[in-house]
Amino acid sequence: MITQTDIRLKEYHRGFHLITHVIEDNLPKLPEKGLLHLIIKHTSAGLTLNENADPSVRVDFESFINKLIPENHPVYTHVLEGADDFPAHVKSSIFGAELTIPITNHRLNLGTWQGIYLCEFRNYGGSRKITATIIS
Repeated sequence: MITQTDIRLKEYHRGFHLITHVIEDNLPKLPEKGLLHLIIKHTSAGLTLNENADPSVRVDFESFINKLIPENHPVYTHVLEGADDFPAHVKSSIFGAELTIPITNHRLNLGTWQGIYLCEFRNYGGSRKITATIIS
């Protein structure tokens, strides 16, 4: 059986945000076993799994990715939507727009220290939409 739901996220400031609880709170009852597939429907944000305990991980992600892919680089030609726009597209492609997570015993089967992150790469990205597909 396949079920699908859309999740509208509030606007988050630029950075890496744990949204595991937001995803879980917006899902229907999960099956005993299955898969959850998430896709963020934007080209300037991403999803990833990573450490959910120490907030410095989120700060370091932001610092590292901004150094790796800086704004205002002279090779960029896609600049009409602001200095943060094209770097956001590249960052989204690197981090990815989707995740697949196993479901076991009616719960997301994440590692002890894993959480779902919204990677917001725009200064003012607005609210974001995620489609969640449950396959059981």
